[in-house]
Amino acid sequence: MDTIRAAMNLPTEIRLGVPSAPHLCSAAEPGDGGAAFQGRGFLPRRQPRAALEGRAPVTTAGVLTHGRILLVAFFLVLSVRIPGAEAAPAANTPSRLQVIVDAAVSGTLEEFAAKQLQSNQLAVTLVDLRDPAKPVQASYRGGEQIYPASVVKLFYLVAAHQWMEEGRLKDTPELRRAMRDMIVESYNEATHYIIDLLTGTTSGPELPEREIDEWFEKRNAVNRYFVSLGYTNINANKKPWCEGPYGRETQSIQRHKPSRNMLTTDATARLLTEIVTGRAVTAKRSSEMLELMKRNPATTSKDPDDQAHGFTALGLPPGAKLWSKAGWTSQTRHDAAYVELPGGARFVLVTFTTDHANERGIIAAIAKRVVAGLSPSQ
Repeated sequence: MDTIRAAMNLPTEIRLGVPSAPHLCSAAEPGDGGAAFQGRGFLPRRQPRAALEGRAPVTTAGVLTHGRILLVAFFLVLSVRIPGAEAAPAANTPSRLQVIVDAAVSGTLEEFAAKQLQSNQLAVTLVDLRDPAKPVQASYRGGEQIYPASVVKLFYLVAAHQWMEEGRLKDTPELRRAMRDMIVESYNEATHYIIDLLTGTTSGPELPEREIDEWFEKRNAVNRYFVSLGYTNINANKKPWCEGPYGRETQSIQRHKPSRNMLTTDATARLLTEIVTGRAVTAKRSSEMLELMKRNPATTSKDPDDQAHGFTALGLPPGAKLWSKAGWTSQTRHDAAYVELPGGARFVLVTFTTDHANERGIIAAIAKRVVAGLSPSQ
């Protein structure tokens, strides 16, 4: 790692998805049902004290009639079906989903304790999408800012589609090629081209102070867009590098803070959920974005660390469908995944890990436990 990179604490980026071997560069719980379901409404009414003392006669026929009425009422109540109750998923409330996340994290920390995996080296956000109109979310350290590596490319992809939708960016074959290469192959150079188009800035020689500040104001356009949508704790205004930034890119890193891209698993999961549910820009554009993220874990690959095989895919059962965007550097290993299981469960799972970049099993261990927690037998 060269002097400037070490001084700026920049990680070595790793390209994902290339055919060759890895190349270093880049609501409350439901109630108890009330008195009726506890039986309190169906206890036989006590006889008045005067009757028990013999001061007022109580006929057997009256007791039998009253008993029959109660018995019929009891069976009528038992036969009442609450619409949709029998189909309610096991994890359809935030508290239940949180149990799944907490168990996945604790189990993974225990599994990798011998490899010194610490609780602050992991962040997870899970979104249950079995009812896409009512997503349910739970997380572990979901609001912690972490360097996202190539996962940030999802934010640039959405911004590009928004710019095109507004007519600020022309839809050209070259732009489409770059968007594909940015997501499918995770090429950094394609990302650079898109950032230049989004912000009206380019890399190049250093600039005078006034000009570099004006340059940075333009470069911050993607951040402003996502802030306008209510996103917090993110920074998406830097290019991902292989060998490292130079010139005005280095100048801006040193002058403008934060000096790195930063995301949270919560923000990433929100964005991916919006893409999956057709709410990112437009439904048509969301579909186009999702198509670029489609992976096929069933295929073979010479690269065990490509996006279809080296991340969340390792923890999925046969027949699962996967859409994802991974990020991998010398310091981090992340994945943002949308999964459809053969049993019908659908979920977004975003897992960020730090200081265990070459440990392929951590993200897979989280995924396996989430799948088990969401399965109908649980």
